Amino acid sequence: MTTGGEGSLEEPRRRLALSTAIFAVATGISRVLGLVREIVARRTFGVEGEINAFTVAFQVPNLVRALAADMALGAAFVPVFSELLEKEQRERAWRLASTLVWLVLIVLGAATGLFFLLAPWVMRIFGLGDLEDLAVGLSRVLFPIVVLLGVSGIVVGILNSYEEFTIPALMPVLWNLAIIASLLFVAPQFDDVEAQLYVYAGGILAGTVIQVVTPVWWLRGRDGRIRAVLDVRDPAVKRVLALMLPVTLGVGLINFNLVINTFFAARFVDPRLAPSAIDAAFRIYMLPQGIFSVAVATVLFPRLSRLAAREDVDGFRETVSLGLRQIGFLLLPASAVSAVLAEPIVRLLYERGEFTSEQTPVVAGALAAFALGLTFNGTMLMLNRSFFSLQSAWVPTVVALGNLGLNVVLNAALYRVGVWGIPLATSLVNIAGTAALVLVLRRRLGRLDGSAIASSYLRIGIASALAAGVAFGVWLGLDEAFGRTPGAQLVSVGAGVLAGAGAFLVAARLFRVQELEALASLRRRSATTD
Repeated sequence: MTTGGEGSLEEPRRRLALSTAIFAVATGISRVLGLVREIVARRTFGVEGEINAFTVAFQVPNLVRALAADMALGAAFVPVFSELLEKEQRERAWRLASTLVWLVLIVLGAATGLFFLLAPWVMRIFGLGDLEDLAVGLSRVLFPIVVLLGVSGIVVGILNSYEEFTIPALMPVLWNLAIIASLLFVAPQFDDVEAQLYVYAGGILAGTVIQVVTPVWWLRGRDGRIRAVLDVRDPAVKRVLALMLPVTLGVGLINFNLVINTFFAARFVDPRLAPSAIDAAFRIYMLPQGIFSVAVATVLFPRLSRLAAREDVDGFRETVSLGLRQIGFLLLPASAVSAVLAEPIVRLLYERGEFTSEQTPVVAGALAAFALGLTFNGTMLMLNRSFFSLQSAWVPTVVALGNLGLNVVLNAALYRVGVWGIPLATSLVNIAGTAALVLVLRRRLGRLDGSAIASSYLRIGIASALAAGVAFGVWLGLDEAFGRTPGAQLVSVGAGVLAGAGAFLVAARLFRVQELEALASLRRRSATTD
């Protein structure tokens, strides 16, 4: 790009850095609490035995949620709602939102009732043996979250369209607190593990109610409100529903991969260990994913939708490029460090209570395999949102369908190597999906600033490799010196991660990584303003 083009990108970079930082902090609080929730759950249940029935039971409502609730519905709703706001058709925009809320209540409420009847046949597919009845009961407790999160998808979509990101990002804090409270204070009142698992499921349901109801307050004072309206003849409603079909397939197929992973883990590896071990690793893997890539993609999604509505191709291309670079800057070092420190991280977070030292290497292997695809999972999210903004949702749908087939093939080939083979298949699928989406988007936009993105990723990749080496060296030295008491592990792992982060920032500065310069300019601007 020309010098003038770089100058025109300076302010968008600063705004992206500021918005992403605010969202990332808010999301980070909820994700840290989510990790605390997972630590408490693993201490209570470990990854062997009945907890695997819970892991499988949660997969089905989670898949339906992705297919027809918050993720897919929000991705189809935001571009149309944002376009109506951009065209000053605010009353119509709120009528659209109101109609969709009522459609969610009717359609997903009926789906919940149907699942209650079919749950025994659905759970039988996973081959859980003596855990099957427990999985059926737990899935029935968990399935109503689908309706609740469908409503949440609309509420959060409205707030995001008004560029309000902090409140939705903080709502999972309440969700996690409700679950943690149920595990710490209610579950111990029962001696039976199955009863404790029902408490766990009930805590998730209660937390979801809180998560959905609380943000409604922040809709007050906007230029409209949710009303008792069901205007299915509105062309805007039809556009959202038309967009939802490919979005549902695209987002749902991505989440269906998780169900496939659980199927292979339960039926072909070990139904009393593998599903929950993979899930435990996945929760750690999703911490940087949820904080960073979700922050970037969520902040940019309304902006991309508006640029698409204005047919500003140059602005759209520049925004996508900025988003991809920012995700690489945030996730490549996280991927490298979490791979080399997988076992000490798992040991520090999980190894207590029912989670024994024999379970640590299994979960750590899965985490290291997941880490390979961490950055590519983030880039896929960003690229999918780009196509959703262009209202070309069939492209990520076709790619997701291809990824689904590839995931089945890779799972069938790799599950034989052990539990970690299934996460490795997921990482390889993420890499392939990113490559396909980049090629198609480049054709759609004419070009995609590929040389700048490649240059940035090369520099970030080298800096990340240096960070991983420093992190491992510092951890190893301290681990040998201090041993593996809980306090010593906290010091050795924490020092390793901090040393790796410091090494990465120094290397990024030396290599003149532009994303670091954007954050530095934001800091200088804040200091000047103060």
